[in-house]
Amino acid sequence: MMPASANTSLKTRVFQGAATALVALALAGCTTTKDRMTTGSVPTLAKPVEAMNEAELRSSSERVGQAYEKNPRDAVNGVNYANLLRMQGRDAQALAVMQQVAIANPTDRTVLAAYGKAQAAAGQLQQALDTIGRAQTPDRPDWKLTSAEGAILDQLGRSAEARQRYREALDTQPNEASILSNLGMSYVLTGDLRTAETYLRQAAGQPTADSRVRQNLALVIGLQGRFPEAEKIARGELSQEHQPAAERAEPDRQVLLRQIGLEPLRTSRSWP
Repeated sequence: MMPASANTSLKTRVFQGAATALVALALAGCTTTKDRMTTGSVPTLAKPVEAMNEAELRSSSERVGQAYEKNPRDAVNGVNYANLLRMQGRDAQALAVMQQVAIANPTDRTVLAAYGKAQAAAGQLQQALDTIGRAQTPDRPDWKLTSAEGAILDQLGRSAEARQRYREALDTQPNEASILSNLGMSYVLTGDLRTAETYLRQAAGQPTADSRVRQNLALVIGLQGRFPEAEKIARGELSQEHQPAAERAEPDRQVLLRQIGLEPLRTSRSWP
């Protein structure tokens, strides 16, 4: 466990980025590419938006955006367009798109999930929590939504409630890497890095673990000052040229330090 002063400084520097990553990872599975609502007039995506590189995101955004302009009420196209915008950092525009789609499709669970994701990315945390709650059904709970609720609760500083949600999600989907990663990152936000590492190592060892899960493991190891080990994990990921935009991270020590908020702290604090 870190000293209280270190924990406060860490939380100030890391909280926003880490907690936003929690929501992104928790809701990554809610992306809609094509399903029963898709018609021939709606462009489909060849892959999930999280797996696209920057060129693919730009190209898909232009194509899907044109279809959205023609029919802003279509649920599948609207969700895809909002996700594409969000992946490019255009959170305000993504939220505006989802507001229109949600008005037209007020009971669609996929739409509500995407709307909650857009709200969370735009910083509307309590509204996001309410929206995700409306998307959830007690008789058929969706573990992705349960985990997303936990991620939003973490952003709101309600760690105990967040971890309860993650454990409920694990009851439904045991050993799911994204849930274990979110649980680990929850402990990062409260400064318990050893517990965080335990969960993140467990997450990284699952068959469903993706690059973002391993980057979270690298982050928590780096936060403990074990930079060579963190760099080794980062360098084990896909090359920068071919890596999807959602998972891109340059395996460089200074970049890693900036990402985890430690570079300005190293001169004033020793880490375990």
